[in-house]
Amino acid sequence: MRTTMAAALAATLAMAGCGGENDTDLGEMEQDSLVEQPEEQAASATGARATLVDREGRQVATATLSQANGGVGLEVTATGIAAGEHGIHFHMVGQCDAASGFESAGDHQNPTGAQHGLDNPNGPHMGDLPNVSIGADSTGTLTQATPIAVDSLFDADGSALVIHAQRDDQRTDPSGNSGDRIACGVIERGS
Repeated sequence: MRTTMAAALAATLAMAGCGGENDTDLGEMEQDSLVEQPEEQAASATGARATLVDREGRQVATATLSQANGGVGLEVTATGIAAGEHGIHFHMVGQCDAASGFESAGDHQNPTGAQHGLDNPNGPHMGDLPNVSIGADSTGTLTQATPIAVDSLFDADGSALVIHAQRDDQRTDPSGNSGDRIACGVIERGS
């Protein structure tokens, strides 16, 4: 691959009319930067996103996910949600049917059969997250690292990110007493 890349670079420089004596001496460091990225670096560029809508179909949040260090970095930006703390979780099914109260998204991601809650001694579910705080202006953000892998969110039936009406107590199984599902977004590949 390195020979092919170097040959392609040399051909490009020749066609561009670059001919100074220093133009052809790229040096080892510069040549290495032209080689394909190692797999670990390519994997860290893997990302996903979700647009969360409320039961009326209004967009109320966006989420971006990026693979990093064996887990996912999650950033959620919410607008138009009632002030307070709200539970937020990764759910097992990539369906957000408002008529079902977003029950179509299934249960929390929980491949290990753990109990719910970041503070539960028998938990947490893989899809459990800290609460998202929404201010008096109806906006809020959550930035969080999670152990879930981006690729695991794209099984046969996909995955969703769901925001609940109330604060998650981080202990009560199966959903932390976080109430109704008020917003949902199907997780899609891309950033």
